[in-house]
Amino acid sequence: MALTQDDLVDIDAYWRAANFLTVGQIYLQDNPLLREPLRPEHIKPRLLGHWGTSPGLSLIYAHLNRAIRARDLDLILLAGPGHGGPAIVANAYLEGTYSEIYPAISRDASGLRSLFRQFSTPGGIPSHVGPATPGSIHEGGELGYVLAHAFGAAFDNPRLKVVAVVGDGEAETGPLEGSWKGISFLNPARDGAVLPILHLNGYKIAGPTVLGRASDEDIARLLMGHGYEPKFVEGHDPSKIHLDFASALDASFDAIDRIQSDARARANVDRKPRWPMIVLRTPKGWTGPREVDGIPIEGTFRAHQVPLAEVRTNAEHLAMLEDWMKSYRPDELFDAQGKLASKLAALAPKGARRMSANPHANGGRVSKPLDLPDFKSYAIDVPRAGSEKHESTKQLGQMLRDVYVKNPTTFRLFCPDETSSNRLGAVFEVEERCLVAATIPNDDHVSPAGRVMEVLSEHNCEGWLEGYVLTGRHGLFATYEAFALIVASMTTQHAKWLETCESLPWRAPIPSLNILLTSTCWRNDHNGFSHQGPGFMDTIVSKKGTVARVYLPPDANCLLSVADHCLRSRSYVNLVIIDKQPELQWLDMTAAREHCARGASVWRWASTANGEDPDIVLACAGDVATLETMAAASWLRARAPDLRVRVVNVVDLMSLFSPSDHPHGMNADRFEELFTKDKDVIFAFHGYAGGVHQLLHGRPDPSRFHVRGYREEGTTTTPFDMVVLNQTSRYHLVIEALKRARRVPEHADLLVDECRSMLKKHTAYVCEHFEDLPEIRDWKWPG
Repeated sequence: MALTQDDLVDIDAYWRAANFLTVGQIYLQDNPLLREPLRPEHIKPRLLGHWGTSPGLSLIYAHLNRAIRARDLDLILLAGPGHGGPAIVANAYLEGTYSEIYPAISRDASGLRSLFRQFSTPGGIPSHVGPATPGSIHEGGELGYVLAHAFGAAFDNPRLKVVAVVGDGEAETGPLEGSWKGISFLNPARDGAVLPILHLNGYKIAGPTVLGRASDEDIARLLMGHGYEPKFVEGHDPSKIHLDFASALDASFDAIDRIQSDARARANVDRKPRWPMIVLRTPKGWTGPREVDGIPIEGTFRAHQVPLAEVRTNAEHLAMLEDWMKSYRPDELFDAQGKLASKLAALAPKGARRMSANPHANGGRVSKPLDLPDFKSYAIDVPRAGSEKHESTKQLGQMLRDVYVKNPTTFRLFCPDETSSNRLGAVFEVEERCLVAATIPNDDHVSPAGRVMEVLSEHNCEGWLEGYVLTGRHGLFATYEAFALIVASMTTQHAKWLETCESLPWRAPIPSLNILLTSTCWRNDHNGFSHQGPGFMDTIVSKKGTVARVYLPPDANCLLSVADHCLRSRSYVNLVIIDKQPELQWLDMTAAREHCARGASVWRWASTANGEDPDIVLACAGDVATLETMAAASWLRARAPDLRVRVVNVVDLMSLFSPSDHPHGMNADRFEELFTKDKDVIFAFHGYAGGVHQLLHGRPDPSRFHVRGYREEGTTTTPFDMVVLNQTSRYHLVIEALKRARRVPEHADLLVDECRSMLKKHTAYVCEHFEDLPEIRDWKWPG
């Protein structure tokens, strides 16, 4: 499929058109085709955007169009250098998709003017690739995740080719460096393909890049060590680059075809193939101004953003901009009406083969609901509340096992080497851990055909899941609670993506990003302080209510009900937090479903006087917080029987918001029904106390809520000692309740002394015996 001279001329013209539109978006607010002399009033008052990486992105785009047409490829492009946004927008416009989605951006001079005026301006579009960009599933505002997203998109997508452009600045990030390993989990017999293109232009925003200064030999050794077969294309002369890059692309797609054909003919794979990739070296700011005011620009860091910054006030710079834009010969590219010349328009693929119109890049269009088993069939029998201990996540593991069975190509579990540790191991009854490598006898459920994705990188797990759901499939990311903070920024970016999509009706709703946090701060007995941190929850709580959900199920049956809801939902970030250790079970399945549907409930059976007219409210959110609250309620019932205590459990944390802040928020009447109008509330919370105070902001008299949560106290210690260290134990809750109750019992001082005595007894006991007091570790709800 060698490039002919006619092909070369046409692709170069298409590339010039994309470059012209890119420069126009950065600079112009009028005179889009330069059909009159360029004047200062044609220039935007604020020049924002990134030129440096854009010509390389447009080169890649133009050549991929040729490959798609020649090979009938189902292909999407992920632009890691996300601030190359004007280039990707330009190419989506040239393909016609942009005007189909946004009719005001028409394919004529008027539409070009609108295209330019909207870029990086109020009411317009941002400077980076994002949800508003047709064909994108990758938010370019934060670097490091393009390969992880690409592999996630390719899993279980056998026909799809995903080209991922990695910028050399991005290549310096930890997440990107870890994500080269994705080919060790890509099975050519059943998955699609990822073609990385490492685009080296030498500089970040102000300094050189590590790989940009590395030799080809060193880069080849690095990439070959990861398992790739790199093909190098480099230079400054466009005609040579066109030929060499076309040849590298053809060779890469030929290699992918051979790898996939061989694997699919054998229906399996027993070792990792050596996948192709391309290293493309082009100058930063290629084809732009070579020198400005005697200072080199092209090929330097100065080309990163706006090479000519004073065009409104400097006549010489204005003339340079005009010469620069006219060097692309726009009169040859656009007809009298401003429409792309028909010969060039024909170079774009047709319909859904256009990268900007590929349905995989609008995953809700191709997504199908999961076929879910009846979650009630995994219920734990609860003959009496708080009488038996079970591992709650073990029940979820059994449910996920059957989700795999019913959805063999549209569901995956992603977990950093902790599936069994997190008690989800039932999935291995039907699936294996994925690793595309030879297996050995000591392996446990490991196979290239496996679809349980374990890699010791939270970045990869999160990124793979994002790519998987953005292309329409379903999954769950499970990890230790403390290490979820590693991907807090990634989750934030995804939430922002979902928020933006709310205003884009052409973006179909996608399956939710489901996150399970277990091995929580309260029960990291053996790992200690470093593994004790509930802060990820605060990241999700701070997100817009239309996309963020946080659930704290107190037991297994509530967990199953919540999980079923999350797996059915669309376009949310669902965070579920529950520990994996054996814990008391509180609600039978009927009660659990009702409780989860309400989000928060008065547990009348645990309250005194049926919870009516309480002197004090004991509230809780989280499994350990629930245990300590129930123990405190039981203690008060036995020792202060005249004290009227109401117990409230919160499973949907967002229900504490007001309805104006979150769609799950409860109205004032419902809030008063639970927490009364004026009684003090002792709130035992799984996370940092400030999280609850944030949720209660705006409620009448929020100062009556006294929250006990994690206080950054911890070590390798016993379960009960953790709650004691953080002053969230049953005894601390009792002391606070006695202090705050509407009617303080006459013997309250003696009761407080008894609690303090028990705390001292506990401390002495654990230091001597290395385990909790028998009456603590064996406690059950007395009924």
